[in-house]
Amino acid sequence: MIHGLRTAKYPVADLARAKAWYAEVFGRAPYFDQPFYVGFNIGGFELGLVPDGQPGTGGCCAYWGVDNIEAEVQRVLGLGASIHEKIQDVGEGIKVAELNDPFGNVLGLIENPLFDPAAVR
Repeated sequence: MIHGLRTAKYPVADLARAKAWYAEVFGRAPYFDQPFYVGFNIGGFELGLVPDGQPGTGGCCAYWGVDNIEAEVQRVLGLGASIHEKIQDVGEGIKVAELNDPFGNVLGLIENPLFDPAAVR
């Protein structure tokens, strides 16, 4: 079963500049700050910045929460999606995958045992 939105990921060409800008926009520092990913907690949801990306209107990928990413990827593939990026373990029990929907969009799925629904405002 797919749950609600968990993460929106933005590719950026200049990670340091983007990190400073988003920190200013949202009035908070990132909670996760590594050269490969910067994460902000915004009202219980994740805003992620990924370096060396190609920003643009098609650059954002929203990730929808799932309990079992392997099963959900198989279910959505059966409904006509294709693999955009295979399931990846990104640490701390968090797994992500990106699928191409039949209409040319990227659908992100995330299994995140650290997600706290009580933190959502």
